[in-house]
Amino acid sequence: MTTLAQTHHDRPVVRDADDISALVNAGPRAGSHARMVVALALGGVFLDAYDLTTLSWGISDVQAHFGLSAFQTGLVAAALNAGTIVGSIAGGWLTDRIGRYAVFMADMVCFVIAALVAGLAPTAGILIAARFAMGFGVGMDLPVAMAFLSEFSRLEGRGSKAAHAAAWCPTWYAASSACFVIVFALSYVLPAGHPDWLWRASLAFGAVPALVIILVRGRYMSESPVWIARRGDLQQAADILRRSYGIDPVVRAVPGQVPVAMQVDPWRLLRRPLLQRGLMVVSMTLISSMSYNIIIFGLPTLLVSIMHASPVQVVVISIILNLAVAFPGGLLGVRLARSVRSRPVILAGYLMQVAGVGALALTGVPHGTTGIIVALAGFAAFLFAQGFGPGCQLMVYPTLSYPTELRGLGIGIARLVSGIGGTLILLSFPWMNAHLGPALFWVVLMAPLAGVVIAFFSRWDVFGYDPDMDPALRQQAPPVRRDTVPDATDLLFSTDIRN
Repeated sequence: MTTLAQTHHDRPVVRDADDISALVNAGPRAGSHARMVVALALGGVFLDAYDLTTLSWGISDVQAHFGLSAFQTGLVAAALNAGTIVGSIAGGWLTDRIGRYAVFMADMVCFVIAALVAGLAPTAGILIAARFAMGFGVGMDLPVAMAFLSEFSRLEGRGSKAAHAAAWCPTWYAASSACFVIVFALSYVLPAGHPDWLWRASLAFGAVPALVIILVRGRYMSESPVWIARRGDLQQAADILRRSYGIDPVVRAVPGQVPVAMQVDPWRLLRRPLLQRGLMVVSMTLISSMSYNIIIFGLPTLLVSIMHASPVQVVVISIILNLAVAFPGGLLGVRLARSVRSRPVILAGYLMQVAGVGALALTGVPHGTTGIIVALAGFAAFLFAQGFGPGCQLMVYPTLSYPTELRGLGIGIARLVSGIGGTLILLSFPWMNAHLGPALFWVVLMAPLAGVVIAFFSRWDVFGYDPDMDPALRQQAPPVRRDTVPDATDLLFSTDIRN
């Protein structure tokens, strides 16, 4: 296994895919486009969070505008999460099969169309369909965004793979905060006699950042050099490093050695050690998705029903909790991801969430100033812990647990499970809120408690780990040698994905 590329007249020599991985792990040169690639990938994550947040405050206006029942309202709320179920698995598979760049641009186009249709939806059925399509884009985006963040980042230190993967969390909270700020501003601009204009405008605004990303992609975005190299094309991978990473390598394949093309074999995910890693990832993803969706999507509703807050107070409190609590927690998580082992961090996050949700459950309907302070502290503790613990690490784990040729699919499966959990919760939330009230928090408490158990007994940690350089994974699935690298058409129409 190659750990460091040799040099030739101060230029690194590339002999195989491991040399490409080693150069990426060493970090980009000054003036490269790597930071812009990371920023654009996080821009996709920003869109994901914005679209998921848009109706968390305005679902009651949608219900009133279309005259929906509780079940129909649940369908509107859950449509986006349901779309992520299909989009996650499709996007993850396509990310590994045809490459990162094509999938990333496809989901940006999906965002633009779905956002505009949702904002102009004349019926609830069209709104549900548009939200489903929007969720499909969200599902496609996260696997490819995380792949970009990993495959354009160094292995250790500032700007590491783990730190960039963890950066999805503060980006998510920043987008949620931006959504609430936009809603707050629009509420003073749009006429009060047309309450549907507010949620329509906020939905349609999601097309704007997607259009910006589409317009600037040509200058900065490129295919992942690691993915290209592990497909067997060292020359193209070296060209990408030269153009986007600021490194000018010399390709010198070993004489007589046929280029190696690692193939997408999904069945490897069902064999050790990837199976154990996957079970841990999907378990933590499921329980965190269920608890987070109730807290963040139900926060405005819970503030109204439990604390009798006005609409303006709901928006202000949501902005404060996101910007002053959750966002700093996410920034702390990024800092911890590059310097502290992952498992203790995620365990500490779940423990703090137990304390926060426990306070909400014990308080029930708050009475007086003290009760309100305790309830808000419970929300704050949960969101801060989500920021530095499960929120950051639940993307770090799948991103760094799988090799390049299975990274998109592995992340896609994790997000599929998240989508299933979120969909079930959002479908049932209106009913649970109506029938359980504050007792709902006792149900939510089960999720972080389960997370504590899983994190405590698991021994898998991804800190400082690069699966592409792990000989155990290489021995598990011998590479298939080919004279040429299959193009996207061959991959899309291949009838045997295991080759």
